[in-house]
Amino acid sequence: MLGAIADDYTGGTDVAVAFRRAGLRAIVLFGVPEGSLNLPPHDAIVVALKTRTIDVDEAVRQSLEAAEWLRAHGADQLFFKYCSTFDSKAEGNIGPVADALADLIGSPLAAVAPSSPEHHRTQYMGHLFVAQQLLSDSPMRHHPLTPMTDSRIVRVLESQTERPVSLVAHQTVRQGREAIRLALDALVDDGIRYAVIDAVSDEDLVEIGYATAGDVLVTGAAGLAGGIGAARVALRDLDGVSPIAQPTDTVGNVPAAVLAGSCSARTLEQVAVMRRHHDNYRLNAVEDPDPQRLADAALAWYDSRPRDGAPLIYSSLPPADLRETQRILGTERSAHILETAMGLIARGLVERGVRRLVVAGGETSGAVVSALHVDGGLIGDEVAPGVPWIYSTGDEPLALLLKSGNFGSTDLLERAVEPHLAEAASA
Repeated sequence: MLGAIADDYTGGTDVAVAFRRAGLRAIVLFGVPEGSLNLPPHDAIVVALKTRTIDVDEAVRQSLEAAEWLRAHGADQLFFKYCSTFDSKAEGNIGPVADALADLIGSPLAAVAPSSPEHHRTQYMGHLFVAQQLLSDSPMRHHPLTPMTDSRIVRVLESQTERPVSLVAHQTVRQGREAIRLALDALVDDGIRYAVIDAVSDEDLVEIGYATAGDVLVTGAAGLAGGIGAARVALRDLDGVSPIAQPTDTVGNVPAAVLAGSCSARTLEQVAVMRRHHDNYRLNAVEDPDPQRLADAALAWYDSRPRDGAPLIYSSLPPADLRETQRILGTERSAHILETAMGLIARGLVERGVRRLVVAGGETSGAVVSALHVDGGLIGDEVAPGVPWIYSTGDEPLALLLKSGNFGSTDLLERAVEPHLAEAASA
């Protein structure tokens, strides 16, 4: 069994769907599992945490607990998943968590591959690109919690770990899995602990997946997860195994709502499209910094509107407005206020009969899932690459779409809650 640990909830769904596409039966669990669970047949379990921006020591603790649970339940390889923009604080948490996982399972060297070409994230000669821009020139340089101002991933990782880091350049990768494996073995002999590996295509990532199939620890984004999955399907003779059946008939037949908290450029575009045709309400933490009152006001607005169509409740702000909010309230306080309010709103919407929730933003998704006490679910169809429906289990199943801030086309939010638009797009 393949075990994955993701540093946020949307990343957990992203990596789970990459496994599913490769032919593995994938399950996602939210938060550190406890004890034995009654799970359907599976080839991969993804434990999605919310550790990207929390205190380093706490991120390490949770990640180690997740790793120990996965190993106790049969995982013979661990995959540490982070964002394809490698976003993290200056002191971590990618480096410290990787160090702790490597020590736990005795990994002599771990691959580091943030590329995810389908999301237009590629690495060449050690520099990470977002589409045609260097990471440091992309909108990620303005991220409110993890601004990325350096595109050279070896240097970024070196700032977060004392262990030696080196690069496996694309010239080696293009020669295929055997050349990659030889390069990795040479780095082990030289005492290198992390190998940052170039990849500019899905084919590169499949070759890296085969080259690292026997490693006990691999790290990367969803692109490498797909390569690892493909290698495991081929090497373990799992080809032809059907994915877990999904209750897709629930989508489109239940009340829906959209909650958007991400301030990424793409989410701002998606919110703008959604606002043209759907009732919408914006949370303003500056006017009222109390999360409970913010949530109560939003739910009162929801109760006052006609119950046709899916409403949008959002706190997303363009960069200038976001900076002003953070100046007044502080970065961490403003984020805490809005995330807490979004969790309370999600709980209130479910109490009012909403069973289909679309959530934009990794931190917002974490707050919503935690508030609803959703501890896992089955991976369903994708609305966009890396953005699948998740069907929770329990007495009152929910359909959740947890979208990373920069993922999806500009009309993704609208298509997710308007089935006829989704059908037209796929026709």
